Amino acid sequence: MTGTYLFANIVVRVESLHDNVHRLCHGYETNGQPRLTVRTTREDIDFEHARSKAADIAAGRNVVDYNDGYLELLAVYRKIAEAMPVWNTMLVHGSCLAVDGAAYLFCAPSGTGKSTHARLWRELLGNRVVMVNDDKPLVRVADGTAMVFGTPWDGKHHLSSNVAVPLRAVCLLGRDESNHIERASLDDAFPSLLGHVYRPIDPTVLLQTLTLVDRLVGCVDLWRLGCNMDLDAARVSFAAMSGERA
Repeated sequence: MTGTYLFANIVVRVESLHDNVHRLCHGYETNGQPRLTVRTTREDIDFEHARSKAADIAAGRNVVDYNDGYLELLAVYRKIAEAMPVWNTMLVHGSCLAVDGAAYLFCAPSGTGKSTHARLWRELLGNRVVMVNDDKPLVRVADGTAMVFGTPWDGKHHLSSNVAVPLRAVCLLGRDESNHIERASLDDAFPSLLGHVYRPIDPTVLLQTLTLVDRLVGCVDLWRLGCNMDLDAARVSFAAMSGERA
């Protein structure tokens, strides 16, 4: 099964064994000439199955036996993420939203509450908020600026838009009893952000990714937020990062 799609302004041809990925990517179709071709095999699906099982065991969770179609979704995006740094683009695990044409990316370990915090921004700001991607956006860093792109790989809540928005700030989020936000230093932000970036297997492409992270922390505002899960957390973070009171 074959389809051609536009992700982060890169035309990608996907050749798959199952149709799940093509249903997922509805709305991203293009007639453009592919710059990247992704082909999946039985071995790719088996790799994702083993990786998923190992992650469940390491986390002390019940092992979930995902179907092949779902595992192929992971395999396709992994192959895309492996290639994207060639075009100054990387996959970042985070929840990204836009307000009035400026994007804010929240990064935190899984289960910390980044999606919940994004939901609080939507409650606070209403229709001013556009969800770019709630889980795995693509970020391009070039010419001293950063642009974030929606993708259909958007997490369990399926919140995303097929948009490209200038990235204004990255916020490293952590749980706390009280709400407080401070500027993050470059030395603090780089290793923390690197932990949320997809790191390619190929050493050359990995080096390109490290360079992209270094460029990213040099061209956007960096924040560290301690927050609880009430609406005041959104007020505090929005006021600091946007310079505006909601």
